[in-house]
Amino acid sequence: MTVTGAERGAAGVGNRWWGRRRSAVFDVGLAVVSALECGLEGIGFAEKAALPVPLGVVFGLLVGSVLVVRRRWPIAVVLVSIAVAPAEMGFLMGIVGLYTLAASDVPRRITVVLAGMSTTAVFVVTVVSLRQDIARAELETSAWYVPGMALLLTLGLNAPPLLLGLYIGARRRLMESLRERADSLEQELSLLADRAEQQAQWARQEERTRIAREMHDVVAHRVSLMVVHAAALQAVALKDPQKAVKNAALVGDMGRQALTELREMLGVLREGAVPPAPAPVPLAAVGRAAAAAAEAAADDGPCLDALEALCEQSRLAGAVVELMVMGEVRAYPPEVERTAYRVVQEALTNVHKHAAGAEVVVRLAHRGTEVAMQVENGPCPSEEGGAGVGLPSGGNGLVGMRERVSRLGGAFVSGPTDAGGFKVSAVLPVGEPGAA
Repeated sequence: MTVTGAERGAAGVGNRWWGRRRSAVFDVGLAVVSALECGLEGIGFAEKAALPVPLGVVFGLLVGSVLVVRRRWPIAVVLVSIAVAPAEMGFLMGIVGLYTLAASDVPRRITVVLAGMSTTAVFVVTVVSLRQDIARAELETSAWYVPGMALLLTLGLNAPPLLLGLYIGARRRLMESLRERADSLEQELSLLADRAEQQAQWARQEERTRIAREMHDVVAHRVSLMVVHAAALQAVALKDPQKAVKNAALVGDMGRQALTELREMLGVLREGAVPPAPAPVPLAAVGRAAAAAAEAAADDGPCLDALEALCEQSRLAGAVVELMVMGEVRAYPPEVERTAYRVVQEALTNVHKHAAGAEVVVRLAHRGTEVAMQVENGPCPSEEGGAGVGLPSGGNGLVGMRERVSRLGGAFVSGPTDAGGFKVSAVLPVGEPGAA
């Protein structure tokens, strides 16, 4: 029947304080009924006070019409009903005023005080009225009859509207609290959706970067060796046909290995793709599929046992490569072995591109909680370094190695050596021995 403070603040623009037209009509109707009641009761009040009857009627109409402002000033309505209680008028205004006061946002301390004052006023007026009626009727009653009946009538008039108002007010505040909580949850869900979309975008970007690294590692190394062998094949084709045939066979092997690795990687990506669905696929599902593809590719990648074969491929291309293994050989997690292998592979590819013919030393050290690898090449021979084989360079090799190592929490260093060569070093944490 009343409105909260927030609704009053929103609706009380200008001179209006009703939130809806229906509330205004209802309050005006109550005020009219209350004014008619007080106007009729004003006749008896005027006769008892020896006042003109029209004056009593006008006074009653004015008093009853105060009920129209019950939503804006409930305290004023209750005070007016208490003030006119001795005149035995405003019973409807008192009942509605107590209900409105209890249901509003007025502090409970003020509500209790005003309810006590209204109850006391009604009780006193009822006691006086009952005694006068008993005296006029010349009835004999017990000493407790009048106070008991007055108390019963007072509680019957004041308790129900007060309790109903307290219940309605508490229910309205609960509904407002639930509505605010629902709005807050909706905002949180919106933020979570935005965050999930950002994470999905990050996952897609990470997957694209991973695929680019894989393509670079697979294609760059194999194709570099193929170009080196093709150059050697061109140089010896007329002079040494047998060596030319051998180099041609090596080129074919390199091409078949490159195609095999590309097929494996593309197969993993197809297995991890999101299946078509009639409804739009959530962005989070795309991110999960990309992550699954990355993990599957990591499990199927090369390992450290293939380093000797990798070095042998470079030897067949004419490079002088020495592999040195230090420490006790043991198994590592797949992502660690795969990253170590790719670092050595990319470093050897860079040697073929930028220092053809240089001597290369590959060092692999197995330590307690880490594995370290280093690829160091000497200066490029002048007679070979100037010729080259025309291998293009995209400048992404060192960047890709650094990204791989950093992703596992390792350290990566690269740079020229004092002897005029180049060195690539990486250290990967692997945890305690036996963790794999």
